[in-house]
Parts: sequence; C-alpha cells; structure tokens
Amino acid sequence: MDLEAVRTFVAVADAEQFQAAADDLGLTQQAVSKRVAKLERDLGVSLLDRTARRARLSVDGQVFLPHARNLLKAASRAEESVQTMKRAFRVDVLNTRTAPATHLREFHRLQPEGELDVVTLPDADTAAAIAAVLDGTIDATFRALTDSTVCVPPSIRAERVIEDRHELLVGPRHPLANSVTVTLADVRAYRIWMPGMRANTEWGNYYAELSHDFGLRIDTVGPSFGVDSLLDELAESASLSTLVGEGSRYLWPESYDLRRMPIVDPTPVYPHSILWRADNPHPVLAAFLEHMRGRRRPPTSDTTWAPSWRHRTGTGLPRTTS
Repeated sequence: MDLEAVRTFVAVADAEQFQAAADDLGLTQQAVSKRVAKLERDLGVSLLDRTARRARLSVDGQVFLPHARNLLKAASRAEESVQTMKRAFRVDVLNTRTAPATHLREFHRLQPEGELDVVTLPDADTAAAIAAVLDGTIDATFRALTDSTVCVPPSIRAERVIEDRHELLVGPRHPLANSVTVTLADVRAYRIWMPGMRANTEWGNYYAELSHDFGLRIDTVGPSFGVDSLLDELAESASLSTLVGEGSRYLWPESYDLRRMPIVDPTPVYPHSILWRADNPHPVLAAFLEHMRGRRRPPTSDTTWAPSWRHRTGTGLPRTTS
C-alpha cells in the first residue's frame, strides 16, 4: 500500500476539501485527486463522497480512516527506530528553574558527548505530555502525576525519581525571615503568593491538596509576570512568602537579601516522576535513567508529606514503581 496515498487520503478527510488538503501537503489539487483515486482502486472501494464543494467520508472511508492513521503512526515509529540514534535526546520539564532541570544540567555536565534538548511543552497538561512521549515528540517528561483522571498507557513507564523538599522563600522584613527552619503551622498565618497557578493542573492539584490538609493560605490571584517580578515583590514585602523546591535554582540581586528556609515536621515533597516509552531505543535513555536513579534520595526517618492521589494505567488499575 502506498503510504503517501494513505497520507493524502487522511489530509483530505481532515480538511474535507481536496484543495485545502493540497495546500497543506504542498501539492496540486490534481496530484491529490490522483493519489486518492489510486488508493481507492487498490482497495476496491470508494473512500470519499465528492460534491462540488466538499469531500466527505463514505461508509468505507469512515471504517478505513482510523486504520490509515495507525499505518502512518507505525511508519513514523519505524523511521524513528533508526533515526533516533542520530538526534538529540529530548526531555520535557515544566520549568527550567526546578529540580528536574537542575538534575538534567548535572547529567549533561557528566556526559557532554550525549546531545540533549531540554524543552518545555507549550501545553503543560499531563495528558498532552504523555501523548508527546507516545508519538515520539519527546523521549521523556518529568511529571508529578497528580491528576487521578489521567490514564498512563501500558506502553509508558513511570518511575518516581525526585522528592523535592519544600522551602519557604521570604524577604528580610518577613516575620519568619530569621528562622532556621519553619513548620507548616508557622506558615499558616501568612499569605503564600503563587500568582498565575492554574487549577486542574498537576501543580495546581498538588498545592490545592497541600493547602487543604494544613490550612495554608495559598493565593493564586493575579497574573504572573514571571519569577523575577515575584522576587521583586518578596524583597519589598513584610508579609508575602512563596514556596520553592529544595532543588530549584533562583538567582536574585544580593541587595534583596531573600531567605530560604526548610519546612519541617512534616516536610512537604513534590514528587517528580520520569515517564518514557518502554520501546524507546534512544542510546542516551539508559544512561539518563541510571543517572536519575543514582540521585534518588535514600529513605530517611524524617517525617514527610506527599499527596494521597494515585494515577491510573491503561488497564484502569493503579500502578506504583520504584
């Protein structure tokens, strides 16, 4: 079967017009018509019902379309199986200042010969990140898997590798500024400012559960003008604070005199997991996983807190990996 003809048919089915599909594919309308006609002859069925303005799927076309898409995906993966060796290893992180990005920098310093692309997907949705791993857009993603409605397919592996302990970040005039450590009970009386944090995202779900369990005042009101603007506000405020991960990397002018204090009794941890496709052949993947496993914090007697959610696999059953 001619894959280019299949690709052309899918383009026409999506656009419902031969000319629009031709524009998308960079072909002439005549070339598109010939490809689809040949495919129909090869299959012995009519895939499209043609009118002067539209090209709608026939009954046979509706049956064939999902199989056509699967053919194209299989072809893409077949190409990737040999081309993967030649391209950079692509890892998605939610934010380049957080602990996963810090670990990636360390990995690259130790193995500079392996080309690495650190990306932040434009859509921060966990389901979209899983889809990107599945289709090979990225090789791995760091996610907390906080959304119990997200289904992790059986072909995707998930392994928790970072438990990023929280710290409180405040300016020099904040009442807790001179503390060595703070507890969640200490923090409860003060406004924790995290502007722009969206509900129903993995970090939104995490902080919603944290604030519910300990009665914290996490304020997400207002637009986010970026980390630098937040640091400016903290430096001037006698009441604002924010939460940061122990492994996160933030820089500010010395004159700001900001203070980072560990939170204890209990210590909240943000649980970052790596997700990757089980059949990914990229040569850097094994070394990357070995590095992350080697940096995993060993069990301690410290009291920690993490959310109570669990995620679903493609079978509908919870899965935990270690």
